[in-house]
Formats: sequence, structure tokens, C-alpha cells
Amino acid sequence: MHQKTVRLTDRRIQWLAQRKPDAVAKLRGSEAYPNIFGVIRLFQSREGVYVTTSIQGLPVNEGSCASRIFAFHIHAGGSCTGNAEDPFANAGMHDNPNNCPHPYHAGDLPPVFGNGGSAWGAVLTDRFSVRDVLGKTVILHANPDDFTTQPSGNAGEKIACGVIMATKN
Repeated sequence: MHQKTVRLTDRRIQWLAQRKPDAVAKLRGSEAYPNIFGVIRLFQSREGVYVTTSIQGLPVNEGSCASRIFAFHIHAGGSCTGNAEDPFANAGMHDNPNNCPHPYHAGDLPPVFGNGGSAWGAVLTDRFSVRDVLGKTVILHANPDDFTTQPSGNAGEKIACGVIMATKN
């Protein structure tokens, strides 16, 4: 069983590496976090959507517990604009077409774990299709999601944003 799981995982990684994403979001930090940049790639498959993240310029804590954890969500709004209090206010709330409680929103994704200011991750989700999230925003928050507090997990300040756009075939 374990050997079969490993082979399936290897095949999925190879599939992602050889395939052009169906959509991307170019993540950019807010004015307070100008060093953050990254790319979120979305790949539609039979199993669901693979979401990969590659982010640089993340804030780092000092000391032995320096790696930070950041909440990561798809929001329903279509713009990474806002105001002085919330630079990404127009990103809206979490994408939640089925009116589910948090953390069961379609847009609730696993956290991003910082690694010396960078992060890479991949997740497979069946909560949405690529088509469902085109034109919506991806938000990186300053704090980890507590997976409890309503409506958005007490994730804190929105520190980076990107709009999900279809790639040209």
C-alpha cells in the first residue's frame, strides 16, 4: 500500500511539473510588506484542483521560533485594491458560495509555512473548480488561521494579494 501511494504521489508531481497551469495569481505584498511576491498556480484535474504556492519575501520572526505561519484563502472579490486601513478591502470575504461556516468555505485553504522568508506548497482540493475561482482573489494573511473564529479564522491583516486569471492555451 505505501509503495503504491508513493508512486501515485510521484506521478502527480510529474504531472504538475509537465503541465501548464489552468490559472495563475501573481501575489504582491501590500505597501507595508513590499518584499512579498509569489505565484499561485491552479491545475484542474479529475480529482479536483491542485493549488501550488511559491512565495518569497515573507516576514521572519527573530529567534529560534523564526518560521512564521500565514493564513491563505481565496476571497470572493475581484480586486487587490482597498484603502489606508485595509489595502486589499476590495478582495472581499472568503469565497463561500454554499454559506458554510469557517473553515468549510470553498476558499479556505491550508496555511502557508514560512521557511526563512520563502514558502512552497501544494494542496489538492475538491471545494471548487478552476472555473469557479477565475477573477477572484488569493489573500495571504499575517497570522495563522485558527480554524475556529467566525467568519474568517482570526487570520489578521491581509499582507499580500493576487487576482486569479486564466492562462492562455
